[in-house]
Amino acid sequence: MSEPSAPSEQPAEQPRALPLVLSEPRGRKKPPRHLADLTPEERKALAIEAGVPGFRAKQLSTHYFSRLVDDPEQMTDLPAAQREELVSALLPNLMTPLRTLEADKGTTRKTLWKLFDGALVESVLMRYPGRVTMCVSSQAGCGMACPFCATGQGGLQRNMSTAEIVEQVLAGARALDRGEIAGGPGRVSNVVFMGMGEPLANYKAVIGAVRRLTDPAPDGLGMSARGVTVSTVGLVPRIKQLAEEGIPVTLALSLHAPDDELRNELVPINTRFSVAETVEAAWQYAEKTKRRVSIEYAMMRGINDQAWRADLLAEVLNSYGDWGWVHVNLIPLNPTPGSKWTASDPADEREFVRRLESHGIPTTVRDTRGQEIDGACGQLAAAPD
Repeated sequence: MSEPSAPSEQPAEQPRALPLVLSEPRGRKKPPRHLADLTPEERKALAIEAGVPGFRAKQLSTHYFSRLVDDPEQMTDLPAAQREELVSALLPNLMTPLRTLEADKGTTRKTLWKLFDGALVESVLMRYPGRVTMCVSSQAGCGMACPFCATGQGGLQRNMSTAEIVEQVLAGARALDRGEIAGGPGRVSNVVFMGMGEPLANYKAVIGAVRRLTDPAPDGLGMSARGVTVSTVGLVPRIKQLAEEGIPVTLALSLHAPDDELRNELVPINTRFSVAETVEAAWQYAEKTKRRVSIEYAMMRGINDQAWRADLLAEVLNSYGDWGWVHVNLIPLNPTPGSKWTASDPADEREFVRRLESHGIPTTVRDTRGQEIDGACGQLAAAPD
């Protein structure tokens, strides 16, 4: 793909509108069925189908979600004669680690995974004082085509299954439980769907993963829904659908511009759902769930970091009420190979924050982690070398 040029204030032509869900190539094989894809009832039925008592499915769920065991030899409560058959039926291998890179003295770890069909994805574990966050991918590649994002420049290969998404978190949980991450044993406290892909374009699998992560153990990992953040560039119908799921996850809207003229260039899906439509859907989500929405805004030098755009952003957000429904998360743009896009000048960033706060908009600047291993926001490209 050729390197994108910086957008102008008045684009010469409108970008092509993207479809709501990009279709995958026909004939593609599906990932192996895994217990994380299934409800407890479906797991029991699959065990019976495999010729073993249904309660064995719960034993396997306990090993997977509660005990974080992935070695069949440690599943000693399963009959040795049936163990291999059970594991093959309900716990097939989904992904193989190809490379692990570390930063921040070992507290940030990026893993490159090869899926069963050779597709490559990445996940990032980030350990902070008092919490551990897993940043997971929901698609191999991404079809949203945001020009400043390395993932978006590579295009979409395929959607990931629920279990492939969950396994990224469980792999991190096992590494923490075994003391393999700097800081000693620990547990995953937060999951953010901010890795490769547009989560709401793979809606069914992502919701399945959220349910597996938040279902009480041993049916799931037992996380709090408040520790899960689902990011989107603004698929309005799916935002509205998410509000009806009854799972109070945090919604993160990748806005990046407060005006349609610029956002059409930065986030091409905006040609289908305008800034007004997108922000209104986010506000409706906050109203329905009583969960504050995070507005993600990548700061790009000379592109979207002008002080007047901060004022306009505040105006747009404040037009939907003042009960504290929103928080702005500014993201210093992370570099990608060959890109002309650069991070904002620190002085401009500070002025942007000051303007937003003067309008009563809570604002923070994201702590950039993993930049030196291409593990920060917008840098995940799953390059094999």
